[in-house]
Amino acid sequence: MKKILFSVALLMISCIALAQVKAVKEAKSLADSKKFDQAESLIDQALTNDETKNQANTWNVAGYIQKKISEEENTKAYLKQAFDTTKMYNSIYKMFEYFTKCDALEQIPDAKGKVKVKFRKSNAETMKMERPNLINGGVYYFNENQNPEAYKYFSMYIDSAQNPMLENENLMETDTLINMIAYYATLAAIKMAQDNQDNFEAQKVNYQQALNYSQLAAGDKENGKYGLEFEATAYKALGDTAKWLNTLKQGIEKFPDHSFFFGHIVDYYSNTGKYNEALEFANNMIAKNGETPFYLYVKGYLYQNMKEYDKAIDAYKKTIEIDPNYAEAYSNLGLCYCQQGIEYGEKATSDLNDPKYQEEQTQIKQFYENARPYYEKARLLKPENKELWLNGLYTIYYRLNMGKEFEEIEKLMNN
Repeated sequence: MKKILFSVALLMISCIALAQVKAVKEAKSLADSKKFDQAESLIDQALTNDETKNQANTWNVAGYIQKKISEEENTKAYLKQAFDTTKMYNSIYKMFEYFTKCDALEQIPDAKGKVKVKFRKSNAETMKMERPNLINGGVYYFNENQNPEAYKYFSMYIDSAQNPMLENENLMETDTLINMIAYYATLAAIKMAQDNQDNFEAQKVNYQQALNYSQLAAGDKENGKYGLEFEATAYKALGDTAKWLNTLKQGIEKFPDHSFFFGHIVDYYSNTGKYNEALEFANNMIAKNGETPFYLYVKGYLYQNMKEYDKAIDAYKKTIEIDPNYAEAYSNLGLCYCQQGIEYGEKATSDLNDPKYQEEQTQIKQFYENARPYYEKARLLKPENKELWLNGLYTIYYRLNMGKEFEEIEKLMNN
């Protein structure tokens, strides 16, 4: 009796297994008949069923179904019929997932220790042909401001270049779009981090996602500098100062004209009181790249913070000789003269009867006279940026007793 029951149980298991295998075949047939909902329903069951979920053919058919769905939507688009954009791109993404899983299962040796590869060649050809649609999907979602989805598609495009199924294509070397797509993947991750400003844990994940492709992004001819800028931003947000500084230094070497890297390194040295190191760094950059307005401006800024005002004034004047429209340099020039006036005034006598009193007051006034045209020039160049000139002119017009001008500035101060 026990033998009979055992046999019945085996028969039932065998029937269930055969039913699942049959379901996989039927799902493929339904896809060929364009009955996609039914095909997906059947294959989804097979993908989770213990009898079929570990069979390469199950995942092959799953990918095949997604391929047929994509082809159908593409045909509609070509014929200018209504088509489902989301479905078309989602099917491509799923197809890559399913074919990759199919290939992984095929690499598992059988009971005899042999590996039989049946589906790789045809599936690899399909994946190679459809890879550009991963870009299209990423761009579609990026333009819709759906950055998590955009990142997913761009990521799949890059990762697929290193998929064992496509290793013979050497895509990391031959695909000229890899670096550009890496830039957009990194940008999408940074945008996700910005969207998650109130959720630090989610931000950390996003910044790590940005770091996945930032080095590849650095290789993009047009936007490589931003790839490294995003990398530096990510490391700083994650609190990794050492890697942040290394990325800034890499950025300076690779993109010396992009002020982001130089400016942040100088700020780091300045904020930590390492002005001599900052100056040495600035001088080295000038020696390598010439006296650009930005480098000279930063040099002036450093001297100004060190209260070496004459050297700061000299650097700022060189800046505006090269770039007469550098409003920030004019503003800081004015500030240098005002700071000299303040420091001189602190040491000057306050005794009206002192013979030096009038002479020293004349000298103080001269500092403010020297500052005035530079602040006024900053205002002329950037009237909308009041931070560059408003407080400075308010002080100058007051100290020089310029009534009409002072009244106008005072009104602006109160607005």
